[in-house]
Amino acid sequence: MNTHNPNDFRYRVRRSDDTQMRYDRVPMAVRTLSSNTLFQGEHEIGIEHHGALYRLKITRQGKLILNK
Repeated sequence: MNTHNPNDFRYRVRRSDDTQMRYDRVPMAVRTLSSNTLFQGEHEIGIEHHGALYRLKITRQGKLILNK
């Protein structure tokens, strides 16, 4: 099931005059939260989305992992 919103993509396909396709960066307004604000000193948080619980974790290497 594909639930993406085409307006969420950071790259948009544009056709130039010679019908050749190219990818351009299009600035998009995205609400941004700092991970410090989101985690508040914890290493794992729960996110409920459409009735399912997801776990967002900070790894020892400082990366983010999202699990269902």
